[in-house]
Amino acid sequence: MLDELDKGAWELRERGDGAAVHKLCVENGRELIRLKHRGMACSSVVVEDKPDEITVQYTCRGRGYGRTHIRRETNRLVQIDSQGIVNGLPFSLVEEGRRVGACRN
Repeated sequence: MLDELDKGAWELRERGDGAAVHKLCVENGRELIRLKHRGMACSSVVVEDKPDEITVQYTCRGRGYGRTHIRRETNRLVQIDSQGIVNGLPFSLVEEGRRVGACRN
């Protein structure tokens, strides 16, 4: 399912009061699994894989771990729920991801 998501510029909007918006150039939908551990070497296990949703648990040795659930509404719109530990501190993300155009170099 993640391989079917559209490549390009994505906007990730946090849920709740004072919601922050992050922009991200996505080359592969799998990048949405480890938003707090981007660029780190991690091992992962697929916990649940359905046609429109996936849950992945991952571990980044010495840097933390996480569990991410992604639900696809369309190939341009996803709901992301991720929680875990990064550099010794807990995190919890609930975001909506939306493709907003092409990546800018």
